[in-house]
Amino acid sequence: LMAPTEILAEQHFLTICNLLSETELEADGKYVVTLNVAGIEESVVIGLLLGSHRKRVKDDIYAMLGAGAIDIIIGTHALIQSPVDIPKLALVVVDEQHRFGVMQRASLSEKGARPHVLAMSATPIPRSLALTVYGDLDVSVIDEMPPGRQSIRTRWVQSDRRDAAYGFVRKEVEAGRQAFIVCPLIEESEAIQSRAAVVEHERLSTQVFPELNLGLLHGRMSLQEKEEVMGRFKTREIDILVSTPVIEVGIDVPNATVMLIDGADRFGLSQLHQFRGRVGRGDHQSYCLLMADSPGMEARKRLKLLERVRDGFELAEEDLKIRGPGDYAGTRQSGLPSLRVASITDQDILAMARREAMRLLETDPELTSEANESLGEHLRKYAGGLTADIS
Repeated sequence: LMAPTEILAEQHFLTICNLLSETELEADGKYVVTLNVAGIEESVVIGLLLGSHRKRVKDDIYAMLGAGAIDIIIGTHALIQSPVDIPKLALVVVDEQHRFGVMQRASLSEKGARPHVLAMSATPIPRSLALTVYGDLDVSVIDEMPPGRQSIRTRWVQSDRRDAAYGFVRKEVEAGRQAFIVCPLIEESEAIQSRAAVVEHERLSTQVFPELNLGLLHGRMSLQEKEEVMGRFKTREIDILVSTPVIEVGIDVPNATVMLIDGADRFGLSQLHQFRGRVGRGDHQSYCLLMADSPGMEARKRLKLLERVRDGFELAEEDLKIRGPGDYAGTRQSGLPSLRVASITDQDILAMARREAMRLLETDPELTSEANESLGEHLRKYAGGLTADIS
């Protein structure tokens, strides 16, 4: 199982261990756990591989994977590095699929001999959504919220209403809730006019919320530092967490009810929806506030869409219309495809084309017959040098 961040990978590791174990496990630095599971004769070995692991730890895991001694391996991009060999790989699960490139997903699949692949995402990238439409990916949709959850109210806040937004955050904290404030950058940049988390944390702590406890989280912190900050936020020692996009996935704090995204015009629909999903995980009404000082036309369109649409799959469809599907058999995940095809909305034609393609696969898969020789020649010319993460 591959996840985009170390925090999320470790959460998956603990969750899977606890699902299979009779006693609950806690994060204690272990990277390999052996469990006796009811109904399975042999012990189940679960491993965790992260980029931040020491070389000795990585070498131990590489050796165990190569020997087939680990049954379930969970990790980050470290799983697709060249030393990793998984000869018995049968199933690949890619969580938050939109965070990985085509080559990265394909690299993990190539660690085994044609394993099954399960890709998961709350907001599929345009290319993946197009592939489901064209029949190259089967899709299962979970379209119901967990019991007790309320829909998140989303508002685009104009720049002159910034103080009102801060006042709303304070009101929620005074009611016993917590909040996130997300900034696009870690530190200020001359090239990009956008708010930075380090500077904002200092400003908000001293000028806006001096009476509250604020925390800071960003990608340059070590895994231990991140876990310490998140632990304090979960135990309510921190009222407001100022962060970069590092919190996009893998954060579950039911008491947090406000997500304020500063510089929302700097993010795409998928990221904005993921940020929004960090709140609304408890019984209380939750809110997502989108702040942008001077958004362009495309950014305005995205912000208005997010205000109106709450469903991730519907947002993905809108993203597909805006950005295009990319290359179905290439590595571009958005943009206009190099292969000329019918419109994504021409469902009848697409279904007919797929039936014809399946017939050819059954009767003449190599396209060597006289009737299909010309088609085979054109296909081979087109397919030269393409890369795909489907088959």
